[in-house]
Amino acid sequence: MKDRDKAPHRAAEPRTQYAALPFRLTPQREVMLVSSRETKRWVIPKGWPMKGRKPHAAAAQEALEEAGIVGKIEKAPLGSYHYVKQMRNGAGILCRVDVFPLEVQRQRKKWPEREERITRWFPIDQAAEAVREPELAKLIRAFIDKISGEPDEPAAVQVA
Repeated sequence: MKDRDKAPHRAAEPRTQYAALPFRLTPQREVMLVSSRETKRWVIPKGWPMKGRKPHAAAAQEALEEAGIVGKIEKAPLGSYHYVKQMRNGAGILCRVDVFPLEVQRQRKKWPEREERITRWFPIDQAAEAVREPELAKLIRAFIDKISGEPDEPAAVQVA
């Protein structure tokens, strides 16, 4: 087969992940970030799809496992961002992360990844500055506009 007969090389489709954007409105408008396990950079809780769980429920589960937080998560994503996940073998995987706002009601005293991560509340503008992914920073800034606008009743579900 000649080179011209070969199919053009296509970049792999991004793998999908689901994330929670944990926030609280009191005492001020803040977002909780968690440290990543490997690089210790500030991120939001995220993970791979879970069999039998809807995307927003998978995002809520990740928030519980990574940050010990529970609350009301919206059923519709705020948006999405892309990043390259570094694997232990050095390979990078392009991921598209759908982000679901999670209004935090409480943080448990114990959770699965408590010893592996740091959790911290940031004023929303500082949270946008703390993350390394430009698209995530933009999403966090857009979230400021969303919660600063007219109050509306989001379609949310309670998670325990």
